[in-house]
Amino acid sequence: MNKDKEKLRRYLTIAKGQLEGVIKMLDEDRYCLDISDQLMATRSLLKKTNNLILKNHIDHCVRKAIADGDDQKIDEVIKALKKQI
Repeated sequence: MNKDKEKLRRYLTIAKGQLEGVIKMLDEDRYCLDISDQLMATRSLLKKTNNLILKNHIDHCVRKAIADGDDQKIDEVIKALKKQI
């Protein structure tokens, strides 16, 4: 995950800024659909971030576990993917 760490940090920093913006929009009594749009953008970015984390987990941890004959990591990934549905 080290090679993607900066990208992940950037995504999360952007998401943090988006959430802070949503809070400000609420405080300013902004239009509900504008707030919803910002929340959906944040949600999309968090999903993208999570997908990258899961990809790294599969590429490294799961691949190594399979090579070592440990099938437990496969079950963990399946469980994590089910949470996304």
